[in-house]
Amino acid sequence: MTTPPKLQPAPASAPASAPVPASAPVPASSIDPATVIDETVRLLTEHYVFPEIAEQLAGLLRRRLAEGAYDVDGAEELARLVTADLQSVNGDRHLRLKHHADPVSPKKGAATLDAMRRDFDTSLGGAPRVELLGGGVAVLELAPMLFPLEWAAEPLSAALTLASRAQALIVDLRGNRGGDPDTVAFVCGYLLDERTHLNTMYWRDGERSEQSWSLPYVPGARFGGSKPLYVLSSGSTFSAAEELAYDLQQLGRAEVVGEPTRGGAHPCQGWTVDPHLEATVPVGRAVNPVSGANWEGTGVRPDVPCAAADSLDRAHALALARLAR
Repeated sequence: MTTPPKLQPAPASAPASAPVPASAPVPASSIDPATVIDETVRLLTEHYVFPEIAEQLAGLLRRRLAEGAYDVDGAEELARLVTADLQSVNGDRHLRLKHHADPVSPKKGAATLDAMRRDFDTSLGGAPRVELLGGGVAVLELAPMLFPLEWAAEPLSAALTLASRAQALIVDLRGNRGGDPDTVAFVCGYLLDERTHLNTMYWRDGERSEQSWSLPYVPGARFGGSKPLYVLSSGSTFSAAEELAYDLQQLGRAEVVGEPTRGGAHPCQGWTVDPHLEATVPVGRAVNPVSGANWEGTGVRPDVPCAAADSLDRAHALALARLAR
């Protein structure tokens, strides 16, 4: 965005009607697109979970740079253009050049963590709503993220323990945009009866696989694995929130009610490539032990499709009908 010229105040000796001279225009941007693209290409080729696609994208970014496509006014517009190109080959929504209005730390992952911490502090730790609806049905909203477990274990445990006394539970993920897979496993521990294999992550680094299991013990009381459970989804539900919905759905533990989710199954890491820009690069991919697949590109498909705005009422009605039986 171009900064408009600033007007200087008139000298004290000038008449009140004297024209106010304008200062010299402020430079539109100090960003160097070539430096940003070079660093983004390096991160892609070294870390992206799909090396062949990384090579395609590296060539695309270099070509677009040479064509002058990235000669733009500022970091925000550059982030938009580069993100569109990064997602143009395989639609990977985790592959982004993110703009941050305030300067961010050069430390790996710090930009994302700082933003998450601000959200954590204003959302009751990621559990902003626990409410008892009619008929013994509770709703637990997890939003806006599933925060790192070292932050979120205490508030999530309190919320899940409170909800454990309900006869049926609705977990609202409509406004949840992702987070930490370890927190997914923590939440699942309250919704299952025993330690259960939830997911497997394949990591490019070392070409290794790492299994995720629910916890054999949880602090507080479990809702358990037998009472009715519903998960609300929307077109905004993303990443780790999708994993929570998908894992419970594939295990046959929960019915998903609402809209298809956004479709991001690749865990990513972030690197600062400019004081206002962060490249997020997926470094792994999820493999569900039941389906042998994941939700990348397709999203989690609801068992009960409906508009997200109607999904809470729909799930409540389903829970009441099931309890009546």
